[in-house]
Amino acid sequence: MPILRNLTIACTSLLLMAASAPAHATAETARDIMVSAAYQTSDKATALAMIDKALQRADAVLAARPGDREAMLQRGVAIGYRGKLARNIGDAKAARAIFEELVKANPRDAEAQMLLAGWHLDAIAQLGGLLARTALGARQSAGDAALDRSVALGGNRALYPGMAAILRIRENPKNVPLALKLATAAIAAPAPTPLDRHVKRAVETLLPSLRANDGKAAAMMARRLVPFGRITN
Repeated sequence: MPILRNLTIACTSLLLMAASAPAHATAETARDIMVSAAYQTSDKATALAMIDKALQRADAVLAARPGDREAMLQRGVAIGYRGKLARNIGDAKAARAIFEELVKANPRDAEAQMLLAGWHLDAIAQLGGLLARTALGARQSAGDAALDRSVALGGNRALYPGMAAILRIRENPKNVPLALKLATAAIAAPAPTPLDRHVKRAVETLLPSLRANDGKAAAMMARRLVPFGRITN
């Protein structure tokens, strides 16, 4: 089925896991395991095995502490990425439901907002607006609004404008002015966590192309900077 062959869904957020994760053998939390899979793995089978392990960790936490926000978030991320790599529409829809539940529970959760934004924008980027809307219910307006909210809610941290810069230029190579504005803000912002520092480094690699007004080069690079951008099989 063409849709399944091309399905890519977001859990951009990408995007939103501790960037200095430990090696595979020492990863302990679902977030640790997911970042190793997303940013340090180029083999699909290995990534899927790690995703399943992360999902088991998240489910174990939820069994002990039902409603735990971090475990719910990582469960959504794991299911979403499994859907992306295994081309499973059911997983894509399940991940969206989890992100929407988190946003409903706390509309001011910047991370949940960015994950929801990434879900919509990734589906559209990979399938096109019509197919993404028909198959998954993805909408450009919903993705844009959630992304803007995540940046507004994220406070004075490099993470949110940095990730927004990556998503915006990947979404449209003509978005250079907006992506450059967001990237500049990210570079100037504090980076209090490993994730902030990872995103800031990623944005630094985009800046030369953005400053040269080379949106095509920046967009190509951005596709490698998102989670699982290194998967080659």
